[in-house]
Amino acid sequence: MSKAFKQTDREAYITLGLYVFFFLWWTLFAFGLGSGDPEEYSYIWGLPAWFFYSCVAGYPVVTLILWVVVRKFFADIPLDEPEGESEKEEGKA
Repeated sequence: MSKAFKQTDREAYITLGLYVFFFLWWTLFAFGLGSGDPEEYSYIWGLPAWFFYSCVAGYPVVTLILWVVVRKFFADIPLDEPEGESEKEEGKA
């Protein structure tokens, strides 16, 4: 397997992991804090705490994590074939 395919596989797994993290973040805050009696909710800036943490705070937190991950672990991969690569493949077939 070429280095480019290994890198893209790695990036795909990282992306899936981040989606799972965000889904868990949202679900745990929304259903964890929001499962009680609405009269007992705590409020932040006039919003229920479960909504604030799952939707309002979650988005910037996940955006910051994504920015850091893309900077540290993702790489630019050229999508065009290097010169002579197709000729090598024809010789192998």
